[in-house]
Amino acid sequence: MRENSIKIIRTQKFKVTTDSNHAFNIAPNLLDQDFSAKGSNQKRAGDISYIWTSEGWLYLAVVVDLYSRRVIGWAVSNRMKRDLAIRALDMALALRQPAKGCIHHTDRGPQYCSNDYQKRLTKNGFIVFMSGKGNCYDNSMVETFFKFIKAELIWRNRWDTRRQAEGGILQYINGFCNPRRRHSSLGGTSPLAFERRAA
Repeated sequence: MRENSIKIIRTQKFKVTTDSNHAFNIAPNLLDQDFSAKGSNQKRAGDISYIWTSEGWLYLAVVVDLYSRRVIGWAVSNRMKRDLAIRALDMALALRQPAKGCIHHTDRGPQYCSNDYQKRLTKNGFIVFMSGKGNCYDNSMVETFFKFIKAELIWRNRWDTRRQAEGGILQYINGFCNPRRRHSSLGGTSPLAFERRAA
C-alpha cells in the first residue's frame, strides 16, 4: 500500500440510525439475505445513514434496485423523521412504478414502520420485508452503497454546510455512482450500463 500511495480512509463519527423500539407493526424478514433478482423492479431496499457537517448531522435516505444496484430514490434532511424516508420512496416511485408484487425491504426503524410509509407501499402493491432485529447483514446491499459513498466522497471532504454536502451527494449519485461506478457483481459495469444491456 505504501509503495502504491494507497491510504486507508478511517471511519469517523458514529450515529445510531435504527430504533426498533416503537409501537408500529414490523414485517417479517422473508428476504433472508437473498439479494438476487432477475430484472429491475422486482426487489428494492431502503435505509438511512448520516453525514457529519459543521452545521450538524445530515441524514441520507436511499432506495436501491437490487437487480442493478442503481440508487433510484434518495433524500436528505437535518432530521431523521418519516418524511425523509417518504421523500426517497416518492422519488423512486416517480422514476419507476413497479408492477404489484415488487419486494420492498428496509430495517425496522420507525420511519419505515410508520403508517404513512406503509400506506404508500400498500397503495403501490409492494410486498414488505424487514430486517431481523440488530442484523445489518439483512440489508447489506444498501449498507454497501453507504460504505462506498462515505469512503469515496464523504470522508474525503470537509462539509461546512448541509447544503454543500447535499450538492456533493447529488453529484456522486447522478454523476458517478449510477452512470460510471463499476460493480464486480454486475460484470464490471455500472448500474445504468447494466440496465441498458439487460433491456
